[in-house]
Amino acid sequence: MAEAYKNPVKKLIPSKLETGFQQFLYKHVGKHIPKGMTPNDMTLVGALGGLAAVIFTLLTNISPWFFLGSVLGIAVHLIADDLDGYIARNRGMSSRAGAYFDLITDVLFSTFLLLAMGLTPYCKMELAAFAAPLYGVTNVTIMNYIIYFNEFQFPRLGPIEAHMSYAAVCILGLIFRTKALVTVGGTGFTIMDIIMLAGMIPMYYEMIRLQIRLFRRLKKTDAEK
Repeated sequence: MAEAYKNPVKKLIPSKLETGFQQFLYKHVGKHIPKGMTPNDMTLVGALGGLAAVIFTLLTNISPWFFLGSVLGIAVHLIADDLDGYIARNRGMSSRAGAYFDLITDVLFSTFLLLAMGLTPYCKMELAAFAAPLYGVTNVTIMNYIIYFNEFQFPRLGPIEAHMSYAAVCILGLIFRTKALVTVGGTGFTIMDIIMLAGMIPMYYEMIRLQIRLFRRLKKTDAEK
């Protein structure tokens, strides 16, 4: 097993929804996790759920009903993404390798899911292309908080909000399909386009806020040396 952390990373979770969801999972699901399951095993389950979500989303080019599979994959990824940390902390199995595996699978899941949406007729690739880097850049910023300050800084719009948005986009895409709800300058926008655009605004704000705050803290640390 990879070298364990000597000092546990301090988790700062501003989202009450994220905190409540984690507590619910830990209380009602955590105790049923097999004893032989490692954090990396659970992360792999989440990664497979994310991969399934991407594949099912691409399959919506055949039928919009495949969005149901996308929602299921998103749910599996969300649940496993919270439970791998639970296993690591409660069984004394936290490791740097495990933390990296967790974060990189999250980045790959979110990036490719959004791009997959853009490769369907239900969402414009231009919007998906602007949304795809969000999760990755945010996670890089979070990694630097861990490296420099030993803090896991969750954004105010955390993983559960992101996953719920993905699931909502899929469900509404199934309902409204390729119907243009709004037309601007001769260009029609579907429900998926509208939600993705609306979601990007607060997410970009949160990403930039975390980056500026990190830069200022690093600058202050440099000045104190």
